Amino acid sequence: MRLLVVEDDKHLASALKRGLEGEGYAVDVALDGIEGEWLAQENEYDAMVLDVMLPGLSGDELCTRRREAGDWTPILMLTARSGPRQESRALDSGADDFLAKPFSFMVLVARLRALTRRGRQERPSVLAAGDLRLDPASHRVWRGDTPVELTPRQFSMLEFLLRRAGEVVSKATILSHVWDFSFDGDPNIVEVYVRQLRQRIDHPFGRASLQTVRLVGYRLDPDGG
Repeated sequence: MRLLVVEDDKHLASALKRGLEGEGYAVDVALDGIEGEWLAQENEYDAMVLDVMLPGLSGDELCTRRREAGDWTPILMLTARSGPRQESRALDSGADDFLAKPFSFMVLVARLRALTRRGRQERPSVLAAGDLRLDPASHRVWRGDTPVELTPRQFSMLEFLLRRAGEVVSKATILSHVWDFSFDGDPNIVEVYVRQLRQRIDHPFGRASLQTVRLVGYRLDPDGG
């Protein structure tokens, strides 16, 4: 297995290279984000280890660029500052996992093994169906370049449908995921929200992405209608 380590601390980068090679990995090292991006573009890796704070191009930015380029190589981020804000930024940039410094080398190797078992599965940070896009991190929706304003519940319902684009989902399934199992109101609330979503994401743009499948449920066209 071939790994890319992008870490600007020379001593840590060297230690990671020696340790990972001792575990049987082939390891390339970059000391800044620019070199790291070039190596990621030129070579195929089984996983990448990126420090967040890098000269030239931050780990968050490098991760985002690789995902935008369609590169779904598993990425483990190293963060110098732990905490919800830093961790959420790492994951929202498209990373698969993170470790806060200082960390256990044994844990880092175990997490790399877990990531490489998953392989290159597409995990976009922005959900899309044609030109309909939803960013869960920033809570924003667009149709093409036009922002679409949604209420929190409308947003949750659209996110649920986008994650299952092309599938037919029943009213009961939507209720249990977008509301919850204890919801005891009128189940026709789903139809109300379907109408509202169509008025926001379809009708103003001459589209028909949110389809009714008679007696079964609803389907979001994966091509955006």
